[in-house]
Amino acid sequence: MSKIVAILFSSLILVQSLNISFEDVSKLSVLMEHAEYHEKAYGDTFLDFLGEHYGNSKFQHGSDHEEHQDLPFKHSHQTCVHANAAFTFQVVKFNLEYTTFTEIPFNFFYKESTSLFEKPSVFQPPRLA
Repeated sequence: MSKIVAILFSSLILVQSLNISFEDVSKLSVLMEHAEYHEKAYGDTFLDFLGEHYGNSKFQHGSDHEEHQDLPFKHSHQTCVHANAAFTFQVVKFNLEYTTFTEIPFNFFYKESTSLFEKPSVFQPPRLA
């Protein structure tokens, strides 16, 4: 059950990231009609039509027809910025104080209880028979 929920949520995030709205879905018929117009008038294929209206050459082809404003996927909601900026004109000064390092004398001495010269027999290399 959790796999199904994870698949549903990930597909929901995928669809939302494509930025498709109901308005775009309702304008698909306008897209198909305009594509048929280009096929009859100019002999363009559907891929040529998409390249002229949504690809690199959309600025060259942009002012030819009045129906271009009604085509779907022509919005740019991702450029909207909703950020509030608060400006204050108060001067804030930070006084940084420098304290000198004082060395603390160490009153202890640590001596390790094991020696590296006395190795247990477990860690010795294997002996030949």
